[in-house]
Amino acid sequence: MDKHLTMTASVDIHAPASKVWTAITDKAQIKKYFFGTDVNSDWKKGSPVTWSGEWEGQRYEEKGEVLDVEKDQLLSYSYLSTGKEDIPENYSTIIYRLEKDGPGNTHFIVSQSNFADQAACDHSKENWKQILDGLKKVAES
Repeated sequence: MDKHLTMTASVDIHAPASKVWTAITDKAQIKKYFFGTDVNSDWKKGSPVTWSGEWEGQRYEEKGEVLDVEKDQLLSYSYLSTGKEDIPENYSTIIYRLEKDGPGNTHFIVSQSNFADQAACDHSKENWKQILDGLKKVAES
């Protein structure tokens, strides 16, 4: 794993940070834009996070831990992808930042670090683009 490989993506959302926050922490809303994934967490620092669902006919279950929370501003968690050995060096760190961008607008930034290689980093960036497009639609509705 290369801790230095980091991808960043962002989107401007025409909704207040509080509404974007709800979209990134509410299980029902997450499922709408995160590939149909069931996400479970209470989003408190130190709490577990699990992702589960089915992708291309295969069940998956992934896990992590909430690392940092600043309501309406920042959410950070660790993430272990399916099939990887459960050892610390295999966890990615994902950080969501919400920046107010004028009245009723939010600039949303996601970063993910610790990829196996550049191909994994590039693949993740493509997935995040789809997720952010969906997040924008959910938060703006």
